[in-house]
Amino acid sequence: MDKQILVSVDRVGRRYGDLTAVHEVSFYLKRGEVLGFLGANGAGKSTTMNMLCGVLAPTHGTITIVGHDIIKDAIKAKSRLGYLPEQPPLYRDLSVDEYLDYCARLRRVPAVQRYQRIRDIKQRCGLSKVGRRIIGRLSKGYQQRVGIAQAIVHLPDLIVLDEPTVGLDPVQIREIRGLIRELARDHGVILSTHILSEVQAVCDRVQILDHGRIVFADDISSLSAQMSAATLLLSVRKEPNLGALLAIDGVVAVQRVGAMCPRGDCHFQLEIDEKNNPAERVAQYAVENQLGLYELIPQQMDLEQVFIDITTNERALSPEGTRS
Repeated sequence: MDKQILVSVDRVGRRYGDLTAVHEVSFYLKRGEVLGFLGANGAGKSTTMNMLCGVLAPTHGTITIVGHDIIKDAIKAKSRLGYLPEQPPLYRDLSVDEYLDYCARLRRVPAVQRYQRIRDIKQRCGLSKVGRRIIGRLSKGYQQRVGIAQAIVHLPDLIVLDEPTVGLDPVQIREIRGLIRELARDHGVILSTHILSEVQAVCDRVQILDHGRIVFADDISSLSAQMSAATLLLSVRKEPNLGALLAIDGVVAVQRVGAMCPRGDCHFQLEIDEKNNPAERVAQYAVENQLGLYELIPQQMDLEQVFIDITTNERALSPEGTRS
């Protein structure tokens, strides 16, 4: 049975005068998924999140939350989502219990359910032992947990998290990521971040924004496929015939790495056809031509390089990419 679609965003854009901050963004989210919004600072992530949560009105396009239009049926739409902005909206002079009770009242959690609801949420977010602590005296990690707790105290279908691990130490980051994965079992989660490893760690699908446009939208397995070895690093003692290298079946392109054979060693990056891996043929060519083979190793792209390649290629293809 297909999972319920919680969010539908159709051709949404946002302009500020002559500046277009978000261009024709479309996506969806199903229950049980974590969707990563990845992009550099200024890519349009926060603007998109603010429109999704009803903080900003889109210039055009439609956004529905569990079937409710965020503009035409704002109260019902917003009741179905929880939002943690980059700066958590905490009252630092209140205790955790006081603050969550206040948030539960704002979210119209019935009085007869409020005590048990807050207790359950604290347990879920790892706050059971700090209920009486003043928020301003908690660590950054615990303050983020309180921020997530206020976002889910009314049991929303959709949880939107904007940069939830910024400023945390490695242990706190791991704990928050685990919490996000746990929340995704019953909710849908949209995670906006510029931290590449965050997407790999917790997301099922990813969308990359660049200058307000979605330039990549697919699941994590597809992104991982782009990171698989698509190049070979060839190191030899003698200068090879580049034409002969390129003529080897399965070699798509050849690029020199560094200067021409400094100190008697030459390095080349070979772009290859993964379905017709030429590694054995390249090694045979090097041996037969007595090039002095030092190494022939597959190289795996990291997520940072994939991100750079995707955004760079998109800019080159877009009209904006031709501007000086």
